[in-house]
Amino acid sequence: MHAINALLFYPYLYLLLFLIKLASSATKTTTQMTLTIPISFNMFSMINILVISMGLISQPAETLSFEPPQNISDRFRNDSQAIDLASTDYGHIIQTKSAAVFYPTSIDDIRSLILFANDNSSRIGIGARGQGHSVRGQCMTDNGVVVNMTNLMNQQKTGLAGIIISQSPALGSYADVGGEQLWIDVLTETLKHGLSPVSWTDYLYLSVGGTLSNAGISGQTFRFGPQISNVYELDVITGKGDFVTCSTDKSPELFYAVLGGLGQFGIITRARIALQPAPKRVKWVRMLYNDFSAFSQDQERLISMNGIQEKDGADYIEGFVLMRQGPLDISFYPLSDQPKIVSLVTQYGIIYCIELVKYYDNSTQNSVDKDLQVLVQGLRFVHGFHFEKDVEYIRFLNRVHYDELILRKQGFWDVPHPWLNLFLPRSQISDFDSGIFKDIFLKQSITTGLIIIYPMNKNKWNDKMSTAIPDEDIFYTVAFLHSSGIQDWEAYDAVNKQVLGFCEKNGIVVKQYLPHYETQGDWINHFGSKWTNFQKMKANFDPNNILSPGQRIFS
Repeated sequence: MHAINALLFYPYLYLLLFLIKLASSATKTTTQMTLTIPISFNMFSMINILVISMGLISQPAETLSFEPPQNISDRFRNDSQAIDLASTDYGHIIQTKSAAVFYPTSIDDIRSLILFANDNSSRIGIGARGQGHSVRGQCMTDNGVVVNMTNLMNQQKTGLAGIIISQSPALGSYADVGGEQLWIDVLTETLKHGLSPVSWTDYLYLSVGGTLSNAGISGQTFRFGPQISNVYELDVITGKGDFVTCSTDKSPELFYAVLGGLGQFGIITRARIALQPAPKRVKWVRMLYNDFSAFSQDQERLISMNGIQEKDGADYIEGFVLMRQGPLDISFYPLSDQPKIVSLVTQYGIIYCIELVKYYDNSTQNSVDKDLQVLVQGLRFVHGFHFEKDVEYIRFLNRVHYDELILRKQGFWDVPHPWLNLFLPRSQISDFDSGIFKDIFLKQSITTGLIIIYPMNKNKWNDKMSTAIPDEDIFYTVAFLHSSGIQDWEAYDAVNKQVLGFCEKNGIVVKQYLPHYETQGDWINHFGSKWTNFQKMKANFDPNNILSPGQRIFS
């Protein structure tokens, strides 16, 4: 080691070792089945920042490992700052070092990159990165090129979609939106016109191209379908470098393949999204249950009123699981009611919550309370545990961001997220409750993050699209949204494997959402009857297997 570098390095090393020792002493370990709970995420964040500042994750490369085309050579970066950003994601579990990060200034730049990768003698994997909200390295590429799609947001060039609101006799109102745009910006812009998309994700600081490459689900899905069911048209750059405008009528094979296609067939550069008149405010209700059968049956009753023009039904249905061992997030509820909620959870060990939302505007503000009363009449929640808020539409849709701001301030946001998101059939949801929620989490006192559970209607999904879902008219999504310290994410991962192992042993047919599998055999099982067509589309649109290697489907 160079003498000057050594003088700089060793003080950092001793500080790092001191912080690790201090962090270790500040960690409380309980029994074998109870996970290690870090006292302070801030300490680990300090270590992470220190490691990055020391350049232990990656060092700036002097030259690229390939010779880029002259017309886009200045779009590549391989300095440590760029590489480190592209080498991790929201999951903070996988770290994969790319050869370079590509900062496009136009759609043509991306096309030139893909054409170059196809012509290169050595294979160059290309991963499109929006907000990097994957949790298992899906947006990364090992020694390949990560495309920083957000750079397009900074460009003021013709040919970029941005966010453009239009109307036509055939489609009504719609928005042409760049794949790099964030859903929060789509919401903000469309609201200026009194309009809004109809299907959302719970978190809005995600890219349009990213969610459409998966499905895009939330509490509106039972009624309007996932986000991929609300797209009229796409612009896509395929894995062969072709720029294609596709829809159900134009290049339909590509259109259906790309929607929910996990980035395997092309990079979405524009989406034409359906819009409807936006409501002004919402009635936001939560109801608590101590019986799973009543909870699930009431959810299914609520999603049965699912016509797009439905006036009497709910506009959003989700659900949560609250457990005695916590942690309990009861911030939604009035302070005066929080003690009795804690007491209820403590008494029963596990409580289920239905979250229901009813939209309204000036024309329905005088009738919404009555409509809501009719909607909840006969539901079997615990008496006295019905809670309601009245908030602006944008406040409700952007609700997770407010939690994000708090978590960022506390140092709890940029931590490992060993998530597990599942789809499973309605016929097996009771077995899942008794075997997973009660026999694994409750009996073994496993602490967990937020657990979301709610049903959806299969007829709101287009089976021609790539997303794999259960083959029943009603199926559930269950999401274990764990957050952990740097040192204990593997304990949560072990619990995830226990969940999957129980399902496999007991014949509960689950499909992962935001999937992560270790073998191609697992992927074949995941896609089931769709696998043959999925392979065919890969051969048609990305024959050299360039796109999205981080998904590890074909590699």
